Amino acid sequence: MADRVHPRDSSPASSPPSLNNSGEVAAGTHTKHVPSPGTYVVQVPKDQIYRYPPPGNSRRYEALRKRKPRRSCCCRCVCYTFSLLLILIIALGITAAILYLVFRPEAPKYTISDVAIKNFNLTSSSPVSPEFDVTVRAENPNNKIGIYYRKGNSVTVFYSDVRLSNGKLPAFYQPTNNVTVFQTPLKGSNVLLGNAVLTALRNEQMKGKVPFKVNIKAPVKVKVGAVKTWEITVKVKCDITVNTLTAKSKIISKDCKYSVRLW
Repeated sequence: MADRVHPRDSSPASSPPSLNNSGEVAAGTHTKHVPSPGTYVVQVPKDQIYRYPPPGNSRRYEALRKRKPRRSCCCRCVCYTFSLLLILIIALGITAAILYLVFRPEAPKYTISDVAIKNFNLTSSSPVSPEFDVTVRAENPNNKIGIYYRKGNSVTVFYSDVRLSNGKLPAFYQPTNNVTVFQTPLKGSNVLLGNAVLTALRNEQMKGKVPFKVNIKAPVKVKVGAVKTWEITVKVKCDITVNTLTAKSKIISKDCKYSVRLW
């Protein structure tokens, strides 16, 4: 509906009264329907009058206000999840500490005690098929932990990133406080050595210092009491130096490092 001005008077509004120089209403001027100074009248057409808020917005606001917040549920789920993870981590840490105190695990030790080399011809540029008889010494110093060496292992000999021979370790069980020494034969077939490699081998053999790398990769299972663990991969990398490329070669230096991959 349109706004109405002065609902008690239905007569049309008269023109504003005239004022004299002092700001007073001039004499003889009709002032019955004159609005007070500072008052303004605004007339809005009927078709432009709207209800605020519109009925659709009002209903939508009420529906949103009654809706339960979802953020609180998500926050509770996240808090519960983190709490469970924290409890699980603490429990695993306590269990690992107890097992360490009970079993006192020690890392096994690996080294290469002897190497015999055959079929290494350096006088010709034709392919060679070298053979290495590598003697490996494995020590298990633990009092309550046994080690199962499983199939699928490998032993490889390299010279200057050239693979010369490869073979496998036997599968066996190593009991507690045990030292096992075993010899594994490694064979190569039709290995082509470049001129630079042949020259380097000749010079190093003349000096009596020929370096090789022996890499061992062995899947094992650890027996803790009556429980076996999952399969763990043990990697051993040995840098060895021999005095000659013959069956009577002797190791003059060696350095073995190992790593364990739990998964």
